[in-house]
Amino acid sequence: MDRMLRPDVSSLTAMRAHRWFTGEPVAEEQLHHVLEAGRWTGSARNRQPWRFVVVRSRAVRRQLAGLGAYAAHLATAPVVIALGVEEETGGEDAQFDAGRAAQNMMLAAHLQGLASCPASFFPAANVDRAGRLCGLARPWRVRTAISLGHPAAAPAGKSAIPTGRLPLAELVTEITDSPD
Repeated sequence: MDRMLRPDVSSLTAMRAHRWFTGEPVAEEQLHHVLEAGRWTGSARNRQPWRFVVVRSRAVRRQLAGLGAYAAHLATAPVVIALGVEEETGGEDAQFDAGRAAQNMMLAAHLQGLASCPASFFPAANVDRAGRLCGLARPWRVRTAISLGHPAAAPAGKSAIPTGRLPLAELVTEITDSPD
């Protein structure tokens, strides 16, 4: 099959969420490329219902890390990108579009050798607090943030998180026209 029709997807399949970072700062050019990848993400009716807040403040990163059950990695990353989403007029698909932007930014980070991991803020009071910490007020809501930095080795010990992927046969159902 022609290479144009079957692109190498190894960059996508090799990307993993990574929660451990070195103290090395993220270069401005690298951060710019990550943010550009988010900016150029498609959105329903090109509404672009997002704003990106770059958080370098150690104190704010630590506070954000306490707003989700799995957000601790935000405290140790040199950079956090919080995604403000305009939900009121952004439509029901605004969070989906923000997820697309987050995935594009994480892939851009990966392609530059950086590590990243998303974090979700919950319950609703934590979403509001995250918004205040990031300087955003309604209608903007901060439900998600991405830690970003140079990868460090994971701590020793077995992870409680399962590894690997389910086979396609367990994930895919196909609906076809039945012959008459």
